[in-house]
Order: sequence, then C-alpha cells, then structure tokens
Amino acid sequence: MTRVQYSRVLLKLSGESFKGDRGHGIDPSAVAYMASQIVEARNLGVQLGVVVGGGNIWRGREAEAAGMDRATADYAGMLATILNAMALQDALERIHGVQTRTQSAINVSEVAEPYIRRRAIRHLEKERVVLFASGTGNPFMTTDTAAALRAVEIGAGVLLMAKHGVDGIYASDPNVHPDAAKLDSLTYLEALEKRLKVMDSTALSLCMENNLPIVVFDMFDSGNIKRIIRGERLGSLVAAGPAESSGVRQ
Repeated sequence: MTRVQYSRVLLKLSGESFKGDRGHGIDPSAVAYMASQIVEARNLGVQLGVVVGGGNIWRGREAEAAGMDRATADYAGMLATILNAMALQDALERIHGVQTRTQSAINVSEVAEPYIRRRAIRHLEKERVVLFASGTGNPFMTTDTAAALRAVEIGAGVLLMAKHGVDGIYASDPNVHPDAAKLDSLTYLEALEKRLKVMDSTALSLCMENNLPIVVFDMFDSGNIKRIIRGERLGSLVAAGPAESSGVRQ
C-alpha cells in the first residue's frame, strides 16, 4: 500500500462545491467529480469521513435576515445537507461501487442512519465512506463546527477543508484584493486573532483544544486530496506550530 501521512481523515465539503458552475442547487457533474476524488483517496487505504454543507440550497443566516426564526432556519439548512449527502452517496455507489453510509444528526430514518459514533467508526474500519449530514443536529451551529466535532469524535488525523475556487488561506479576500498574500501555514491562535475566515471560531477553538491540524485547499484542483494524504504540502496548514507540519499524525 502507498505510504500515507494520515490513516483516518475527515473531509469537509461546502455546499458551494455542490453547485459547481451553477448559481444554486446541485450540479451532477460537480458531485460526480467530488465522488471521484473521494474514491482516489479511499483507494490509498485511508478511512474517510465526509461532512457536507448545504449552502447551495439554503442559508440559515440569510433566511434569518429575511425575518425567519433563526432556529427554524437552521433546521431547514440541516435538511439541505441531507439532500447533498444523498446526491453524493448515490454518485459514490452508482458510479464507483463504493460502499457508503450516510449518518444524520436529526432523525430521517427512511434515508439515513442516526449518527452513532461507535457505528460510524465501525463503518470506517470496514472501509466504507461515511457521510455526516445535518451538522451537529443543533441550531446556531455551523457545519464547520460539525466537521471539527466529527473529526475529533472519530479520531481523524487531519481535517481537510475543501474550498471552491480558493487554494488556501489569504491575508485578505483574494477576490477583492488580487495581490493578497497567501499564508502557507499559521497557528490556531493566529487564525483566531486575525479573523481569517478559515472556519468559525467555535470550530477553530475545538481543533486547537484537540491539536487537530487543518488543511485548507482547492477541491477542484484534481488530485489534491490524494496528494495531501500522501504528505505533500498543499494549500494552507493551520496547526499548533511549525513542528506539527512535519509530524505524522495517525
């Protein structure tokens, strides 16, 4: 088996990734592409969990701004993540024949298992891809927080934050400031203090407390997941300090 730097990985896919080049909704070609990248990583012998966002279908904060109760808006967003997870599960199984399990933090027993930590770990040990939907199951919590929480719960060695059209962390928004400097590595405290929008502060603090490294990278640069798992330095690394970037965490 090819040597890998991480034996168990948690991948966070934003809802934006599911819409591809469309303005909203689910783009089947984007889903098929993401499935192919997940399969490449799995074929390295890595145990892989995936947390999916839902912003391509529904954004709770925007609904709240329009007058909707925030908790209700967030629950609607959880349902959106289930739609994305079902689309990704179908692509993984139908196109690639990869055994996949979707676990939901809210009860939708007809289409997904309830989230049970020990069951999720057992699926991973059986080389199944596990998709985590519905965030944490709680309103006022982002899917970034869900990604950090699930990564810690399943004992992942790294949290991969996949982005659409951005290849790492920048000192300022590269879409607004084309000359913005890319940051190849930084500490958790630097990310929190500089408010660099790596992820929300709750998620970042959880990673810091559990010494879980984060790699922010461009999902749509083919082969990036596989290359990161093999130990290549791509995107931007957020970790405790410089020593973490060269260590192998299993």
